[in-house]
Amino acid sequence: MLFFLRIYMIQGYFIVAYGLGIFLLNNFIAFLSPLDDPMLSDDGPTLPETNRDASAEYRPFARRLPEFKFWYSCFKGTFISLGMTFFIIFDIPVFWPILVFYFFMLFFMTMKRQILHMWKHKYVPISWGKQKYKGGAEGAYGGGVRGRSD
Repeated sequence: MLFFLRIYMIQGYFIVAYGLGIFLLNNFIAFLSPLDDPMLSDDGPTLPETNRDASAEYRPFARRLPEFKFWYSCFKGTFISLGMTFFIIFDIPVFWPILVFYFFMLFFMTMKRQILHMWKHKYVPISWGKQKYKGGAEGAYGGGVRGRSD
């Protein structure tokens, strides 16, 4: 927030802000992407080949960029961009509405592709907690034994 406030107050360094936006978008796409992408392999999904792979814990969704590394990388990029705004060499004059238009066009195109990829391979990178099941009759599946009185 401090970075964007500085950009607004100075009315300059738009190319640095654009570069930061592209960097953050790239990190976000990597954060949403799975580690083992079936689209990247030519053969499609394969079975584990070694005992180590077979005995490994099943993880339904492993990210290409883990959450801690995502936030660390975003913070580091923002901090470096903030530092760049203190040097006049990075204040390259550009027509900023074109950069804003191009950024949003790039954002919507990549996110559309990412969402279609997620629908195609049936993965959701966001979990909303443990799934809740509605039990039928009282006593079914762990609710005690029905009809028994001791």
